[in-house]
Amino acid sequence: MISYEVIFLIYNLVMDRNELTTLCYLIKDHKYLMLHRVKKDNDINKDKYIGIGGHLEHGESPDDCIYREIKEETGLDAYNLKLRGLLTFVIDDYDEYSFLYTGEEFAGELKECDEGELIFIDKDKVKELPIWEGDKIFFELLDKRDDFFSLKLVYVHDELKDAYLDGEKIYVR
Repeated sequence: MISYEVIFLIYNLVMDRNELTTLCYLIKDHKYLMLHRVKKDNDINKDKYIGIGGHLEHGESPDDCIYREIKEETGLDAYNLKLRGLLTFVIDDYDEYSFLYTGEEFAGELKECDEGELIFIDKDKVKELPIWEGDKIFFELLDKRDDFFSLKLVYVHDELKDAYLDGEKIYVR
């Protein structure tokens, strides 16, 4: 169950129109669909593997956004996605709030993506890929928890310095 505090935070984020994004990992045969970001110049995610998603557009809910982004980036139609968590990324002077989804129901054919290569990666191999250090934390949470979580990841110059899970500090470097 999502707490009142989380709903209040989400409401304030939407009302303030801060950096709001969505992120989704589609699952098939114990594999995540990932985007290897190799095609965009000046990309904070350059050469990293990430999920599917993007920025909310005016008038969109996070659900509207993630279904649109999945269709635009992959060509797939997704169904019955599950909102798993709220990610707060603090990277130097940049803050981003991302709604994290997973889903196993989708149809269609993968298309070529203009942001990178779309690849299904075995869940057990994901942590071996070039991914953000904090992503390893939420992948573990996705595997071990079914409930909604809030994860704050604090980076300085691309290095993870702190992580907070549901308000409790869990990582210090």
